[in-house]
Amino acid sequence: MTDPTLPDPFRPDPNLPDSSDQPTAGAADQSDPSQRYSPSPSPRPDWRSQAWGAQDQPTPEAWFEPPAPSTPPPAAASPSRRGGGPIALVLTASLISAILASGGTYLTLSASGALDRTAAPAPTAVGQPAGATAPLTSTESAIVAAARKVSPAVVTIVSEGTPLNDQTFPFQIPGQPVPEGIGSGVIFDPNGWILTNRHVVAGSQKLTVRLSDGRRFDGTIYGIDTLTDLAIVKVGATGLPAAPIGDSSTIQVGQLAIAIGSPLGAYSNSVTSGIISALGRTIQVQGGQISNLIQTDAAINPGNSGGPLLDATGNVIGINTAIASNGQGIGFAIPINIARPIMQQALAGQKLARPWIGIRYQMIDLDLQQAEKLPVAQGAWISGGQDASGQPQPAIVPGSPAEKAGLREGDIITSVEGITIDTSHPLDAVLTQFAPGKTVTIEIIRGGQKMTLRLTLGTRPANP
Repeated sequence: MTDPTLPDPFRPDPNLPDSSDQPTAGAADQSDPSQRYSPSPSPRPDWRSQAWGAQDQPTPEAWFEPPAPSTPPPAAASPSRRGGGPIALVLTASLISAILASGGTYLTLSASGALDRTAAPAPTAVGQPAGATAPLTSTESAIVAAARKVSPAVVTIVSEGTPLNDQTFPFQIPGQPVPEGIGSGVIFDPNGWILTNRHVVAGSQKLTVRLSDGRRFDGTIYGIDTLTDLAIVKVGATGLPAAPIGDSSTIQVGQLAIAIGSPLGAYSNSVTSGIISALGRTIQVQGGQISNLIQTDAAINPGNSGGPLLDATGNVIGINTAIASNGQGIGFAIPINIARPIMQQALAGQKLARPWIGIRYQMIDLDLQQAEKLPVAQGAWISGGQDASGQPQPAIVPGSPAEKAGLREGDIITSVEGITIDTSHPLDAVLTQFAPGKTVTIEIIRGGQKMTLRLTLGTRPANP
């Protein structure tokens, strides 16, 4: 009930003129206030023909509204004549207009096909919350894991008494003393065995080996490789971190390559990455040439010499040895399989020695075959040459194992112990698999005829 002591907003004010004193439009207006506003009803669409609250055919707005209750809502009280009649009619008309408008919008969107489109996923935030770390890609994860595994086994080697040259430490770092020679190395056995480059240590009077954890040891040269630019250094320590040794025969052009070393002698344990750019490269260095090298675009600088080249699993596949001074992104590493025999000799306490047969030869390819009218397109063609001064050199070294086995100039070696000789398996790389003194079977072509010879490998001299 209405409290008689409170003003009723819907009770006519006695102080105002009575509405009956105003002009009337008609009898209906005086008898029923609800007839004062009578909008013409618009026809409802078919989807609106069902009763409110029915669930048989959901209407478009029901897509985003909660489901109607299972029991019908209570009937609304009839508006009193004095109270909410006109207001209820206005609200009803507004609701109908909104419904009709939404229906028109739905029909428009449906006709345009907008409702058939798949919703796009929500955009990912570019920024990361404070303290969050972006997820690593598979390549980044491989580099991180390889660096973590091998870096403790990578050392810096300071060599006193070695003249400066372009392959060790040619650059002055402002404000820092320049050692006479500096390079890198990798521990391959926990008992103090280190593999490095020959040019890093050759001619030194004192070696200092620095580990990544700050420890320093005096080093001695155990042996110098007579075939390649490799050397082995020994320090008097045990229980050192050692790098896992991989298999360079399985690497492929394009695969991930990771280099670790001490570029410029000032940035120890620097990690760079790239790919294997090529295999079987030959380069000219002081004192001759080095063959069968791995080419990589992983950044290699002076001071990196002797450091390891890794694959994606963190295994050592090469020893970084040189860079192209007139280019960028062109570095070279000695395959670890070439180094493996002298590593095994060092661990066995043997003198470092390489097999030798005493010939000069050229690896045959299609161009050489066509130019020299050779019967095959692969193999090692025994032929004379010239030394650095231009003097002619014989194809067969007098008194060598090759001469004793009966090899001649013009012979083509096609296999050694059943291993085919080709550009992927050059003769010198195949011979490194065998120890001096071993007798091997060699297949050759002479005058178009195949022949088999037995040859006992000699020991390669320091200056063959």
